[in-house]
Amino acid sequence: MHQVEYYFSFVSLWSYIGSRAFIDIVRKHRVKVIYKPIDLLAVFAAGGGLPVDRRPLQRRIYRIVEMKRWREIRGIRLTISPKYYPADPSVGHRMLLAALEEGHDVTEFVHACLQAVWAEELDIEDRDTLRALADRSGLDGAHLLRRSGEAKFVAQTEALTKEAIDRQLFGAPFYFYRGEPFWGQDRLDLLEQAIVSGRPPILPEDPPPAGGRSELARRAAVPASG
Repeated sequence: MHQVEYYFSFVSLWSYIGSRAFIDIVRKHRVKVIYKPIDLLAVFAAGGGLPVDRRPLQRRIYRIVEMKRWREIRGIRLTISPKYYPADPSVGHRMLLAALEEGHDVTEFVHACLQAVWAEELDIEDRDTLRALADRSGLDGAHLLRRSGEAKFVAQTEALTKEAIDRQLFGAPFYFYRGEPFWGQDRLDLLEQAIVSGRPPILPEDPPPAGGRSELARRAAVPASG
């Protein structure tokens, strides 16, 4: 069976935009998904990224263009400036981990939580909201909410975030197939092609030394004064 590791956050815009398309690929090719919810702000910080409100104006303007473009391409509901964004998704992430531990299918719960933020303007920090989202996804929301406070799930979310940082992730979603990374929902076609083709994976490797014209090389060539 094909297997994809899926790093994401319930507050990740691009995880939501690609959510149904990813689910379609998973079902079409019978892919097993290893769900890995992460602290997206921590990953941003480690990879040199910035939260949306701290990005340069020109990038924020273009982000809205992309949102509108992909909303049409995917045929989804998408709110440009959600009422409850940003939000802390940590309780919902721990509910997800509890459901996974119990062997439940969490596909619809993951999508429901993403959609709650970006289409339904719901507050996923609110426990009643999380319980209702789990219930409508075929899970026992009250039970998972109680389990979300267990220390092992707190530790697991921290470990998954550290794992993402150690694997050089810098945003979400990230999909890994046979060790090959695919960043962003706009790489889903490439992910599917890799699954279908059976080609060898293209694995990450350290970049080569910078060329002689690089700024670092230029500085290194300048003799120290004094």
